[in-house]
Amino acid sequence: MANNRQRIFGLDLMRATAIMMVLFAHTLWIFPESNGFFYQILKLFGFLGVEIFFVLSGFLIGKILYQLYLKDNFSLTAVFFFLKRRWFRTVPSYFLVLLLNIIIASIIGYSVPELWRYFLFLQNFKATMLPFFPESWSLSVEEYAYVILPFFLLLLSFITKPKNKPRFFLLAVSFLILLFFSTKMFYQNTTLNTTIDQWNVSLKSVVLYRLDSIFIGVFCSWIYSSRYFFWIKNKLFFVCFGTLIFGFLFAGIGYFGLFIETNAAFWNVIYLPLVSVAVACFLPFLSEWKEEKSLINKPIAFISIISYSIYLLHYSVILQLMKYYASTAITTYFGLYTFAFLYILITVLVSSIFYRFYEKPMTDIRDKN
Repeated sequence: MANNRQRIFGLDLMRATAIMMVLFAHTLWIFPESNGFFYQILKLFGFLGVEIFFVLSGFLIGKILYQLYLKDNFSLTAVFFFLKRRWFRTVPSYFLVLLLNIIIASIIGYSVPELWRYFLFLQNFKATMLPFFPESWSLSVEEYAYVILPFFLLLLSFITKPKNKPRFFLLAVSFLILLFFSTKMFYQNTTLNTTIDQWNVSLKSVVLYRLDSIFIGVFCSWIYSSRYFFWIKNKLFFVCFGTLIFGFLFAGIGYFGLFIETNAAFWNVIYLPLVSVAVACFLPFLSEWKEEKSLINKPIAFISIISYSIYLLHYSVILQLMKYYASTAITTYFGLYTFAFLYILITVLVSSIFYRFYEKPMTDIRDKN
């Protein structure tokens, strides 16, 4: 199943780690809510896993788009070529799982107003989305990043013909980062936000406030492509710097008392971009980890390859159905742990089948055209 052509182990490890973080975090839906350390760590896993996906996606699509942009014939045709390839990779699977979610909602008696928004990725474009298919919020962020960046570059190419296209690409990406960073400043100035629950749904999960995370990954792709010696020379420094940022975010905040109740501006404006920068600091090291000869290579590559299928299916489809039909009969912690183990096992199995018989064939159609 695994196609190892041009695979980079470090990036596979990054992607596999991210999806397993999200998967393990959603096992919390199985267990009673707790304030324990392990419970809180798993909640953090779910958040961080998606943040890793954002930066990694930006890095990967940025490299592709940058090479297209440098060509003399960067035009509307080139933009549609880029989008066609991205959409064949993401949209068919999304729509099929969306339809599965609609069927499940009808089974459990959950009505979804304004369902049409989900077909246009507008469910969380500028406001809090409904509980229906909640994990799709991150897919909306990525899809709009895929559209905004190439069309912004195309618009600029109509306005001016830069002599230094690599530098112009960097300026364009930097502008987009600043633009969507400023949306969080707007949020801070117009919203009274003093709880982490509100922050989670009205800022962290809204497209207009999150696109800079993708573009930070794109910024890294420019460094990789245009300043490669700097990229590899400083990879260990960046790992150390990223580790320090994470140390501050997950320990220093408590030490300095930077809680959202008293420091809303830090959380609303600074926190999320800082997480993205911290994740990005690991890209130089991981992108240069080309191969791995140990036994972990194949499992990591396998999970990485089916990660998108896992993300689409794991929560609103598999866990929803398992909870609806089986969980009410489980009353002991041993039963809950067994249920959680089966959930992870079934998710990986079903996702591998989904990838093999639907996601990969759709991608193959893209590659044939």
